[in-house]
Amino acid sequence: MTETAGAPKVRISEQTTRVFDRLIQDPSVHRAFDFLKEDNERTTGEQIELTEIEAPTFEEAEKGRLFARKLSELGVEDVAVDEAGSVFGLRKGNGRGPRLVVCAHLDTVFPRGTNVRARREGSRIYAPGIADDGRGLASVLTLLRALNQAGLRTEGDLLVGATVGEEGLGDLRGVKTLFAGRRDLDGFISIEPGTPDRITYLGAGSKRYKVTFEGPGGHSFGSFGTPSPIHALGRAIGRIADLEVPHHPKTTFNIGVVQGGTSVNTIAETAEAVIDLRSVSREHLERLESRVLELIRQAAHDENSRWRRADAIQVRIERVGDRPAGSQSPDSTIVQAAAGAGIAMGFRPILEGPSSTDANVPIDLGIPAVTLGGGGDFGGAHTLGEYYDPTDAHLGVQKILLTILGLVGLAGVTDPLLPKRSGQ
Repeated sequence: MTETAGAPKVRISEQTTRVFDRLIQDPSVHRAFDFLKEDNERTTGEQIELTEIEAPTFEEAEKGRLFARKLSELGVEDVAVDEAGSVFGLRKGNGRGPRLVVCAHLDTVFPRGTNVRARREGSRIYAPGIADDGRGLASVLTLLRALNQAGLRTEGDLLVGATVGEEGLGDLRGVKTLFAGRRDLDGFISIEPGTPDRITYLGAGSKRYKVTFEGPGGHSFGSFGTPSPIHALGRAIGRIADLEVPHHPKTTFNIGVVQGGTSVNTIAETAEAVIDLRSVSREHLERLESRVLELIRQAAHDENSRWRRADAIQVRIERVGDRPAGSQSPDSTIVQAAAGAGIAMGFRPILEGPSSTDANVPIDLGIPAVTLGGGGDFGGAHTLGEYYDPTDAHLGVQKILLTILGLVGLAGVTDPLLPKRSGQ
């Protein structure tokens, strides 16, 4: 077994090493690599084209239609928009291997009306969404062109496309819909901005709640003694802020939005907050969720008790986000494949800490999944100053292509590393 540097470490089996030794020396893979390098400028232009179509979460349809057309033009079969709005089609292999999902996400964090026109400054391209996930979308398309141009025939099938609802309150609805009730998907790769050496293989789960305290309200002087929704919310915030949570597995809480009241001399009728709870452990996340909800209800009770006004304050709790947590071994087949592909290209793989991506859902379901970087340099993600630098970006998609071929097998060269799920 070969070990990568850094912590945690992934051990690369001899089988995995042999597969990537064969692939990296194969002439058809060399042709695909050469094409990806030559296609870098065109890919950047396509990235700009897609970025300049606004796609706030829940409003991805226009960008999805363009992406669907591009998939069809590249020979992808059965391209369709599902009930959530995600776009997927099939690039068939020889039928003797697993089925691997390769995708990016259509939506961005920016509201309708944001100026998404790209501008160049030196080697950088500035535009909201140009990296996250303009780079991922463009990567999917250049990978398909490379497969076609080099005549690469895979053993397994590739389900390629783009999801909706990856960002914010989209709550991963696109990838949740994709996997709902299906048993024919054996692995998953999502593409985000990032360098080729980094591998995301852990999913940070989250629970998000909108909490609203409601009461009769009144004048601050004339109605003094009326329980206040703002005071009740303050009680809840103070108690949540004092919670102790574990460092390992990392578990966090945050109250990110607070609002309510109408004037300085008014007892508010409503007060609300939006709460974010996260953990890489499902058990710890559920434990934190239960405790926070208990504290919120207790705060309403205590505000009523303070003024001896039973039930004056009511609390409404609405779950607005539920992203599953998930973990898998750094020695799992898909992590080994991503690391082995990087090593074959001369990179030292870095296993990232947990984060929230489309890969959360398949990881939670026990389906091998990673999120990989599409290459190039980027910064300012989720800000109006977001930028992308396409210098040497082809290295990212070369690494992803090699990972894909290792997982699903290259006809006449290697067998698939990724097993089919039982029960197919």
